[in-house]
Amino acid sequence: MGTPSHVAPAHPQKPAIFDLAVIGGGPAGTCAAITAVRAGARVLLVERGRLPRQRVCGEFVSAESLALLAGLLASSAPALLSGALRIPQARLFFDGHSVHAPIDPPAASIARFDLDFTLWQAAQQAGVSTSVETTIESVTGSGPFTLRTEAEELHVRAVINASGRWSNLRPAGPDPLPDQKEKWLGLKAHFSEPSPHPSVDLYFFEGGYCGVQPVELADSREGRVNACAMVRSHIARSLPEVFALHADLSVRARKWQPLMEPVSTSPLIFREPEPVENSVLMVGDAAAFVDPFIGDGISLALRSGALAGECLVPFFKSEISLAEAATQYERAYRNRLLPVFRNSSQLRRLLRLPRPLRKSVGHLLETAPALSRLLVRMTR
Repeated sequence: MGTPSHVAPAHPQKPAIFDLAVIGGGPAGTCAAITAVRAGARVLLVERGRLPRQRVCGEFVSAESLALLAGLLASSAPALLSGALRIPQARLFFDGHSVHAPIDPPAASIARFDLDFTLWQAAQQAGVSTSVETTIESVTGSGPFTLRTEAEELHVRAVINASGRWSNLRPAGPDPLPDQKEKWLGLKAHFSEPSPHPSVDLYFFEGGYCGVQPVELADSREGRVNACAMVRSHIARSLPEVFALHADLSVRARKWQPLMEPVSTSPLIFREPEPVENSVLMVGDAAAFVDPFIGDGISLALRSGALAGECLVPFFKSEISLAEAATQYERAYRNRLLPVFRNSSQLRRLLRLPRPLRKSVGHLLETAPALSRLLVRMTR
């Protein structure tokens, strides 16, 4: 399969009113759209940017979500999953310690460039009306809703916001968590590395971390790794500066050659999840941003998108009200997904312990493999 060409802006044939508008074309949005349209809903999926494109992402899909992803893609792109690199091990490097833990069953390494484009195509094939390079400027009402773009006005029965952490549609939201006082920056790029180790490697340092794992693009099979970092903005502003913050990573990165222009995002802010706002269902990063080092960002996006779509189906069939559907979604979100955020918050606090305490923890993890396996399971 060759390199995907950009999706051209489109204004699909629109019914007088849609059952659902999904704002945002990432994994959470496309998953929600596919789930709803397969249940018979009339769905519009809107993306303000161009597709495909690179995004700051660890490009790690946990095994728990591979079956969901396979169901979304059906027979449209079997090679994306069957040919995906498997990641059977996690390696953590911090304070001079090296901790290894199995990932069982193995995760998959799938480039976001390919994943987003393939899911978008699957949504179109399922019957979703799609539009790219279209910005929703406002959403009014509480069901039905009126959506306004620069060119037109749309009317929908329900709205799912999958537009990410920073959206013109999202209010300021709750305050950052108490343990976050500084600005964080996300950085990502692909680099060449012959025969990379089949593991996700996490390099922790004062002020952040960098994750490295092998990845392949649909049109390229050469040795390639994805380096994705989260760092305090006053510590580093570029990936080379990040690499210099960890001795082992610095040595490894000297052999790399860049294969793409780096991409960045900021600020990264951790807040308590808000699954529903003003009768709009929030999915993916729009609901909450999870610590990247736990490797569940894509998984949470897919799972929250599917959950939102499923909870709206009885509403589309006039069996329950929109308010009841939103309540069901919020309850299910908190029961099924909130534990991941709580566990990641605990791990984040662990990594912020004073160095002497961290070294003691590192020694314990090195000598007690069962604890290392527990750390991996905590985020599943």
